Amino acid sequence: MIETGRKVFCRTRNWKRFPLVRSPVGIHATIRSKSTSASASGYNDNTYQENADGKEFRYSLDKETHFGFETVSEAEKAHKVKSVFENVADRYDVMNDCMSAGVHRIWKDIFVHRINPGSKTRMIDVAGGTGDIAFRFLKFQRASASDPFRVGSPISVLDPRVELPPEQPRAENEAEAQYQAIGSQSQSNSAENEEVTSRSVLVSDINPRMLEVGQKRALTALSANEQKRIDWLEADAENLASIPDDSFDIYTIAFGIRNCVHIENVIHEAYRVLKPGGRFMCLEFSHVPNSLLRWVYDQYSFQVIPAMGQVIAGDWDSYKYLVESIRKFPSQDEFKSLIQEAGFRFVSYENLTFGVTAIHSGYKI
Repeated sequence: MIETGRKVFCRTRNWKRFPLVRSPVGIHATIRSKSTSASASGYNDNTYQENADGKEFRYSLDKETHFGFETVSEAEKAHKVKSVFENVADRYDVMNDCMSAGVHRIWKDIFVHRINPGSKTRMIDVAGGTGDIAFRFLKFQRASASDPFRVGSPISVLDPRVELPPEQPRAENEAEAQYQAIGSQSQSNSAENEEVTSRSVLVSDINPRMLEVGQKRALTALSANEQKRIDWLEADAENLASIPDDSFDIYTIAFGIRNCVHIENVIHEAYRVLKPGGRFMCLEFSHVPNSLLRWVYDQYSFQVIPAMGQVIAGDWDSYKYLVESIRKFPSQDEFKSLIQEAGFRFVSYENLTFGVTAIHSGYKI
């Protein structure tokens, strides 16, 4: 259970009966899960946790994993990753613009366009502290509500495929199309009171500094009504213990899953919190298959990005880690297999910018 003066989440399968406390303004309104600690005194604060079943969940001090190209314990990686994003939080968006020449904005636009949310879609955005995906989701949702027959989007010039209306999401095959139709019908038939329906998106992040940046950005990036439809939760992507099963229609994680200690745990948690018929969507840096383009990309990544991080954010090491972490992340097909092993069906991926990033999608059936 999470508490901010009163009960917010209760362990029940019916999330709609226990809506979140709204936190549209002050940074102190952030909801903190008991699975994370406010302590910043070393990596033991992330070592002992409780999972959704009430069983002990642990980042081991003995088991080894990778932190970029460095070998560390699981607990040490959790602490180091937290430190990285605390260091870069204030300059995170500026660095993204500089490193990608603004292309990350197009990737995120395409990502939300692929989600294609309806006016009643409920989404959790994990590792989404600065709000980029959540803000786009809310604006897309508003556009869908105001014009249900709207076709395409401003990014369609980058996508030669025919765009479909929001109520007819693109399907990779006939079976998926039928399944999406069933899911859409069940969403439209569900009885939701006005109070709960107004809350469209929950932004979750393990790092309070990233959430603080996102909440400050929301004050200028969102309208007053949109601010009322977004909530913020401090929680570990591997351990969303405060969120009941079958709570959301969409689960998104963008440029965050590669920083987690156990990728497979993140995917299993995504499966748990999604409703039957829900969709898992991940946008992440991936692997460029073309050898020549990969060489150019590697030269830019290792020679330019850390130096840019030093000049703009005063932090070489954090951006060196971010570059290295991309190389340690599974390939497109390997990641697809992990998603399938968690129980998702109709799993597919789409490369963007020659495979620099990829969108993976799967459905909970």
